[in-house]
Amino acid sequence: MDMVLSRVLACVARFRVTVCYAVIVAAITAVMVQMDPDMHDALIRHASTNLHNLGHGRVGTLVGSAFVVDAGPIYLWLPGLVCLLAVAELLWGSMRLAIAFAVGHIGATLFVAAGLVAAVRSGWMSAAIAHAPDVGMSYGAMAVVGVLTAAIPPRWRPAWAGYWLAVAAVVVAAGRDFTDVGHAIALVLGMAVSLTFRRTTPRWTAPRSALLVIGAAFGYLVLADGLVSMVVGAAWGGLGALAFEAFARVRLPVHWKGPPAGA
Repeated sequence: MDMVLSRVLACVARFRVTVCYAVIVAAITAVMVQMDPDMHDALIRHASTNLHNLGHGRVGTLVGSAFVVDAGPIYLWLPGLVCLLAVAELLWGSMRLAIAFAVGHIGATLFVAAGLVAAVRSGWMSAAIAHAPDVGMSYGAMAVVGVLTAAIPPRWRPAWAGYWLAVAAVVVAAGRDFTDVGHAIALVLGMAVSLTFRRTTPRWTAPRSALLVIGAAFGYLVLADGLVSMVVGAAWGGLGALAFEAFARVRLPVHWKGPPAGA
């Protein structure tokens, strides 16, 4: 019994950021499910990183909004999110995962907010957008997808980056709402953060690869939300992967070449 408990504690310690975040989000989501509609909507308004809240100095929403997820039944999104965070934490460690998630969530939020302010002032968008609900973990999740770029073996890294950037570009071009732009920005921010990580490619084992596949699938569903976007995005993503792969054969950044895979 002691040995089993020790292994469980060791596992929790290894994935402490993933576990802590998942537990907090699950607890908040469970409470939200029990709320009446008016209280539920009030919580969303209070936690949103919209222009109204940010304009009134409620900067705490930049953190709190990441823990309030209004994305349907928890069993549809939490497992994929956990796999995505877990593989990043396994490969890069707890601190780097937390940094990547925070940079994506907060950075993309601020970029989107600046864009919305400009759009409202220029008359491109209605001032009502200032009260639009904006909560969830999607920006942080997309940043984690981006930061995984540095963990992909050098041979496949250009294709990985090209695929995700092409899908993001197609989704943004479809122009459904500002969150699509935020997802693309978070993805790019994550890729930028990945450039600061060590240059030795982590060793990929079967469990790590399985977590990556599930996590990447979850990230794709977040980015290309909707059947049409998924189909069109997949096609353009493939073209993007081929284009980046072809470009890499001509000129690949030194950092992306990296040394052979290590531990």
